[in-house]
Order: sequence, then C-alpha cells, then structure tokens
Amino acid sequence: MKVLITGICGFVGSALAIALRERVEGIELCGIDNLMRPGAETNRQKLRAIGVDFIHGDIRSDSDVTSLPGSDWVIDAAANPSVLAGISGKGTSRQLFEHNLAALGNVLEYCRHHSAGLLLLSSSRVYSIAALAGLPVRVGEGSFELNVSEPLPAGVSGHGIDAGFSTEAPVSLYGATKLASEIMALEYGAAFGFPVWVNRCGVLAGAGQFGTPDQGIFAYWVNSHLRRRALQYIGFGGKGYQVRDAFHPRDLAELLLAQMRTARSGGARIYTAGGGAGNAMSLAQLNEWCNSQFGVHPPHESKLVRPYDIPWVTMDNRQAAADFGWQPGTSLNTILEEIAEHAARHPEWLETSGV
Repeated sequence: MKVLITGICGFVGSALAIALRERVEGIELCGIDNLMRPGAETNRQKLRAIGVDFIHGDIRSDSDVTSLPGSDWVIDAAANPSVLAGISGKGTSRQLFEHNLAALGNVLEYCRHHSAGLLLLSSSRVYSIAALAGLPVRVGEGSFELNVSEPLPAGVSGHGIDAGFSTEAPVSLYGATKLASEIMALEYGAAFGFPVWVNRCGVLAGAGQFGTPDQGIFAYWVNSHLRRRALQYIGFGGKGYQVRDAFHPRDLAELLLAQMRTARSGGARIYTAGGGAGNAMSLAQLNEWCNSQFGVHPPHESKLVRPYDIPWVTMDNRQAAADFGWQPGTSLNTILEEIAEHAARHPEWLETSGV
C-alpha cells in the first residue's frame, strides 16, 4: 500500500504517519508539507527516521503536486485549521481560500490522474453556527450539558452530533471551505471513479500538538497552565462552561485504515468522528484537571463575545462504529497525561508553536 499524506509535518499528519507505520507492514509513506507553520520543522527528521519519503512542497502549487509520485491513497491533512482564519488578522480570507479549497483542487486532480482514493479530513465546524448556538443546554457540574428533555433538531442526540445535523450558513469562513471541500471531493470521486471518504473530525489532541489557542486548545491550555501564563475564559459569561470532545490521531488512523480496506462502493461516504460524550470536557473542567496536576492557577473571566463561538459540541461515532467497528481507544485523561508529560520535557513548546 502506497499512501500520500498532505500536511505531513503538522501534528495530525505526522501522528497519522507514525500510527500507519506501526500498524501496516510494508506500507510506503510519502508526505508533502510547505513547513510554513511554526513548529512543523520539528517533525521532519522524526518522519525521515521512520522511513517516510518527505517532499518539501506546497499543494497550492500545481507543479509541486503533479511532480509527486503515484499512490493508492491520499490522506488530506493539509489545511489552516483555525475557525477564526480569515477574520483574526493573522491571515487573509483569500489565503484561507487558497489553503483550504483551491489547494484541494490540485489534490483532486492528482487523485484523478493516479486513480488514488481520497480520505478527506473535514471538521465539526461545517455545522450551522445558529443551529449549534440554539441547542438547548443547561449548566451541569462545571460544564454545559445537552438538555435531552427538550426537543432536539435532526442530527443531534445525547450521543453527540452526526452527519445529518444542519450545515446551513453561516458556518464560518473556515467551515465553509471545509464544507465546499467535501462537496468537491465527492463530486470528483463520482465523476472519475475513485473512492472518497469524508471524516468530520472533532478536536484532535495529543502530545506534540502545536499549542495555539485556536488550533490546539488542549495542548495550549496544559502548556500555559504549567508555565503560569495568563489564561482566560472567553464568552458564555466567562465561566469556561463550553464543551468539546477530543480524540487522538492514532485512533483516527484506525478508522482511516478500515475505510481504505473496505471494498464497499455505495452507502454513506460522510462520517463523524471524535472523542464522543465519554471524551468531552469543558474549559473549566480542563482547568480543574490542570489544577490537580500543577497547582491552582485561576483563569480570568472575559465577557468578550467572539464570532463563531459555540457552547457545546461532541461527535456521534455510532455510524462509524456500525460500519467499521470503530471507536476511539484513547481516553481523554490519557491524552492529557501525554500532553502534560511532553510539556514538562519541552519548556519551549509554546514558543516553538508560535505563541
């Protein structure tokens, strides 16, 4: 099996490469990355040490993509992953479009030319912000909880959000690029006869993740708490009750392998994947975990209201479980312990991440 991973020097891309190398005997791995994200360079030698063929290039460049060797599958892990991309002042909306959607056009043409299957890593942020903000939630023990006693819209239950939840705009500029990418990928696959799997991922987290607030909140929070940096709860009354679920890329690798190995040509092509209700916590609960590990460090309460913030999201894994027997195998506590151990060994990590 030959697998090409775009964005291979990012946290997710590199972790997937390591997980695939451990799980598939004889797999040939090739990866491309432009190394523009702070910290990405730290993964290059690690990948080469396990036999990954690394290519320094940019998938926004058609000539860079057409020069890549052929493969059986492409895992598209290259994207600007920040929901605030295009409006935060750290990059333009045009750059977001080029990174997340225009670049995918080159990847899709590669798949067409080589008859390679595509595994597209999409996002929980393709879902309607108004619909997410309108979910009935109540305050539980330091977190928002979905109030399942109230009427719920299609696509959400106590298990989380599934592929049937509303994607009506607005979904954020970032979410729109990912939703458009899903549509284009599925259309290319149908038009040119190559398999496409779309996985709408919850928060991916683990040791070695670049810890910026908008791209790796669990790693950022643990590293910042340990260093006694200023932290703040933003929005929703400044209490830190907003909830997200998390899972590790090595668990995602198991789902991608199951999809690559299936011969099924019909049926669902879009799946939700995440930590699920059992691997979810609020910022306040995350801070309490850090307090228990590093000593008490209270965040500031901010009343700032930001666009695109939502109170509660967990992903419903039941369809992936039914079709592929998949469930995340790494507990959230284990993920946090691994992040904390990495943070202790790398006191420079926030600076490496560009914070």
